Amino acid sequence: MRDTDVLICGAGIAGTTLAYWLSRSGFKPTVVEHAPAPRPGGQAVDLRGAGRIVVERMGLLGRVRAIGLEQHGLALVGSTGRIAARLPTESFGGEGIVSEIEVLRGDLCEVLYEATLPHTEYLFSDTITGIQQRPDGVTVTFDKSPRRRFGLVVGADGLHSAVRGLVFGPESHCVRPLGCYTAWFTADTDVELDGWFLMYNAPGGLVVSARPGRLAGEIKAGLSFRSPPIAYDRGDLTGQRNIVARRFAGIGWETPRLLNAMRAASDFFFDSMGRVYLDCWSRDRVTLVGDAAYCSTPLTGLGTSLALVGAYVLAGELATAGGDHDVAFSRYQSVMRPYVTRGQQLPPGGLAGFAPRNRVVIRSRALTMHWMTRWPFRKLFAAQFGKASGIVLPDYSAVIPTRSGP
Repeated sequence: MRDTDVLICGAGIAGTTLAYWLSRSGFKPTVVEHAPAPRPGGQAVDLRGAGRIVVERMGLLGRVRAIGLEQHGLALVGSTGRIAARLPTESFGGEGIVSEIEVLRGDLCEVLYEATLPHTEYLFSDTITGIQQRPDGVTVTFDKSPRRRFGLVVGADGLHSAVRGLVFGPESHCVRPLGCYTAWFTADTDVELDGWFLMYNAPGGLVVSARPGRLAGEIKAGLSFRSPPIAYDRGDLTGQRNIVARRFAGIGWETPRLLNAMRAASDFFFDSMGRVYLDCWSRDRVTLVGDAAYCSTPLTGLGTSLALVGAYVLAGELATAGGDHDVAFSRYQSVMRPYVTRGQQLPPGGLAGFAPRNRVVIRSRALTMHWMTRWPFRKLFAAQFGKASGIVLPDYSAVIPTRSGP
């Protein structure tokens, strides 16, 4: 085994999953994370298809189910709150828009983080500022920690990856904006959900959503809008809130109350939607995984599956190759590329289906949801939801012992 010291940038789903599998196969992972601790809360993510199998092989599926969200499904509402269409959770065998197992992103990360202990070193409140590759390793400089050498470096740091920027070039070369921005936050307000994920579309490509959180009375809200690229300071949360407030001023349903809640939300997050396309996910001793390599946008519902499966395959190929990164990185891309290509395809209707610009299309969207579980639409949407299972997971048990659990 060679190059066993691996630095992972990002303690999200992909980063912690990779750390888990690497440590089980004899590697020594170190994770650097900009946040001061594992990030709590966040919005709901789906655990479906091959991603669910990875968590099961980690022996963590029982723990994740125990903290899953209880939701009846997705319902579209009008400006007065009247239900226009519903899609229950059990539709498509529990693999529909709202899947059988949904969990808050922070809760899933916490489970994965705890599973990596005590065999993973964490550097919180820090980030990578420089990467210098040599034939025998990678010298990494940090914002706070002393300079260190690692055998390999993995960027698992999301859409705006610092590792990708340092090694692969500017974000503009590989991120293709979708033309949509979203604000996510926990709303401390009284919106009657009755266990449903409610979504309201307003003309102009505006989307307002509210869904149950894990705690009693907790509401996870989203405000999305279509727009050409806009300039904003990613560190100025007040400015970002102002952008969202202006876009949604005068909009119906529960929007005014959600906007008020947004102002006080401690977990407010604002970002653009974009997909990442790279011909190759590796450069010498540095590689990428998850959103940093192949972000698919929240519209596909497959980002979590791609992160979990990508981390599992990358660790498995490194273990199989005995740490030979040239062999492992090539095999990682070969195994994952078809799954990623399918996973990055937007669902039928694409962005226009998620955020229609006019009332005619909004009404058509509700009608489509009504017929989604019926022929001929069912086959079309079942193909989209089935993409999460569109890979035969390699069996790495010969080099990485798996754990079984409830």
